[in-house]
Formats: sequence, C-alpha cells, structure tokens
Amino acid sequence: MTTILLVDDEPLIIDSLTYSLKREGFDVKVAYDGTQALQSVQEFEPDLIVLDLMLPDISGLEVCRRIRTGRTTPVIMLTARGEEIDRVLGLEGGADDYLAKPYAFAELMARVEALLRRSANQGPDTTLKVGDLELNLLSRSVTRGGRPIELKPREFRLLEYLMRRA
Repeated sequence: MTTILLVDDEPLIIDSLTYSLKREGFDVKVAYDGTQALQSVQEFEPDLIVLDLMLPDISGLEVCRRIRTGRTTPVIMLTARGEEIDRVLGLEGGADDYLAKPYAFAELMARVEALLRRSANQGPDTTLKVGDLELNLLSRSVTRGGRPIELKPREFRLLEYLMRRA
C-alpha cells in the first residue's frame, strides 16, 4: 500500500485529508510539525509527502531541504502562501509540486497520482550518466570527470531532465 505523510499543524486539514486519502486507498501517516516530519521520514520512508510551508518549529522549506539530503521522495507543498515568490522558493527548495490553499481535492489527487507515477517510472536507479557527466539523485550531487559541480536546485532539476532525455 502506498504511504503518504501529511505534515500540517492544522488538525482540521489533517483530519479532512486523512479521511479523503484513506478513502482513495492510501495509508496515511501524520506529523504536526517539522521535527515529527523528519523523524517520520527516517522511521517509515513514505512514498510521498504533503508538506505545509508554515510549521511551528521548523519551516516546511527547511524540512523539504533536509528531506532532499539523500532522498528522492516526492514532495507536494500544500500551503496558504500562494504568491509567486513563495511558489518559486518552494520549488527551488526541493518540492516537486506546489499547491496553494484553498485547493480542490480532485486537483490534489491528480498531482499525487502524477508524482507517484513519475517516481515509480524512475525505478531504483539513483545515478544518471552521460559521457563523463554523472548526476546522483540521492545526494543531489553532480560531477564531471570526477570533479564536483555546484548547482542550484533548479539547475539540478533541469540537468536531470536533460540527462534523462539525452
């Protein structure tokens, strides 16, 4: 069964999403703050994470950055902050998708399904190689001829996209 980790400090949102996602056949785990989220990711390695940006202890953006260290778990930011700069920062911080509240559950489900399909198609490969260029999806690192190359998150995603379609 596919496990989704919900991270939000609002019990009404958690209750509503938990009920709806379970009806769709998902196993749902819950965290109410960033610390619980990071512990949960270590403990049971969810298949997908739905993450609020504004959490009481550690920001959702920082949680996402920490998750990205060594993991490729899909992350959807689901937050009240819907301005363009917030969306850009969320995506550059490592989120795979970004949805502003209020949202339609059908749209969230479509995004969840798309990300799960995409991650299933990636398979177990954690390294992409084209010539002497090597991209490690787990460590989010890039080397060329054995020398490390520093990339921003957006550059990394673009390079990954291009290398998958070389």
